[in-house]
Amino acid sequence: METPDLARMREEYAREGLDETAAGDDPLALFARWLDDAVDAHVHEPNAMALATATPEGRPSVRVVLLKGLDARGMTFYTNYDSRKGRELAANPWAAATMLWHPLQRQVRVEGAVARLDAAESDAYFASRPRGSRIGAVASPQSRPVAGRRDLERDFREVEEAYAGRDVDRPAAWGGYRIAIESVEFWQGRVNRLHDRLRYVRQGGGWSRERLAP
Repeated sequence: METPDLARMREEYAREGLDETAAGDDPLALFARWLDDAVDAHVHEPNAMALATATPEGRPSVRVVLLKGLDARGMTFYTNYDSRKGRELAANPWAAATMLWHPLQRQVRVEGAVARLDAAESDAYFASRPRGSRIGAVASPQSRPVAGRRDLERDFREVEEAYAGRDVDRPAAWGGYRIAIESVEFWQGRVNRLHDRLRYVRQGGGWSRERLAP
């Protein structure tokens, strides 16, 4: 099997840097600004993030989910509570997430404790989803083995028929989580791999900031 010459793959980073003055003292404001920049740059799915969870024994797993909310309380995303990440978060309620906007040569890394959203918030978001996505959430036993694609499509049709002419209720096993941001690092690509890395750590009601070597 032929594979690409991975060792020779290299791209130089040459965007404007990130200094402490430009970053400011509020990492959430900087986070929101970078998200806006990614949207304005038409980055494909700018709210995609790699979410890492782990078992109580420390065995990690990671997948890409969509960020659906960012405010002073933290970052929100939605999933099936019985999925692998849901089961791992129930046993070990901590997570790390990374958002990469490669065209902008930027990356944000977050770590923090995770808790479920209240039912009202999950209900409101679920009701805003396209009807097909709501039906899919009811029909899919997320992360569980299934016999084949036909079984998934059959279950989808059965749920679709069951809810014909009426709203699709949010399943009890589906809802949102919030990562309470305890540390957040901003990475900006620079020439010669001397990237800018600024990390903020929550300290009481505020934040401390430090620069990390690339």
